[in-house]
Amino acid sequence: METFADYILNEEELGIKMEITYYLAKKTKIFFDKSVVFKTEIARLFLNYAKMEIDKNFIYTVCLLCNCKRQNSYENIEQIQEYAKKGSEYLSELGFGKKFCKVCEEVNRYSNSNPREKESDIIELVDQFGGMLLDRPERIGFKPDEAMVLLEHRNLKNEYNRYLNTFIDFINFMQKIEMNEEMAMTSFKRLVKMYNESDTLPKFMQKVVYEYEPKVDRMIRKQGEEISAQMLNQSSKVNNRPLFSEETTKKIMAHMNGEIGERKNV
Repeated sequence: METFADYILNEEELGIKMEITYYLAKKTKIFFDKSVVFKTEIARLFLNYAKMEIDKNFIYTVCLLCNCKRQNSYENIEQIQEYAKKGSEYLSELGFGKKFCKVCEEVNRYSNSNPREKESDIIELVDQFGGMLLDRPERIGFKPDEAMVLLEHRNLKNEYNRYLNTFIDFINFMQKIEMNEEMAMTSFKRLVKMYNESDTLPKFMQKVVYEYEPKVDRMIRKQGEEISAQMLNQSSKVNNRPLFSEETTKKIMAHMNGEIGERKNV
């Protein structure tokens, strides 16, 4: 007999996955709001950028459900420390497997689950970075570069996350994607604007799936093509010159990396 877990994992269309989670949330009163969709979209963008050999469908489903027992309050420390583990236990009851539930529990590090799954490191980055971009009652949302500095040098200062460097490169790359022809608006700023202007969860879901995703994907392809052309041109110039000293080579590589996006505060 097919479980709910089988049903949603077998659905590979992200927009439909969101709808399934939305109706589950209405029926069972689990946590599912615009922030979950917001973070899931960041996960989608990151996986498309990084091109890792990882199950995207699995990651998307975890993103949509790992916060299912979270509360809206950010003041109750006990609830913050326990929601991931409680959510993992609840998802187990819905038929999700041991690994899926473990990854959901490892969205944060309060349960001290170890060793961590590789998928958990992706979920952690997306959840923390995405959360910092959004306004909270006690603070306004951070800019992407500010959020990245806090993530690297505060939140994960004493922790190992195997995808942190790749995620930093991804953020720098995305900051070069402008979504508005009339005035400069980076991809993350555009996503935050849509989040703030959507007065309901269904409206935000529709905007993300039907407006944001097609445009940002098109702009990413264009940016990637421009970078490839620049790197090819630079490589051609380098190969036609005599051998460089080690110091000169480092300077050239630093310049080439700067074409993709200079990594800050490393």
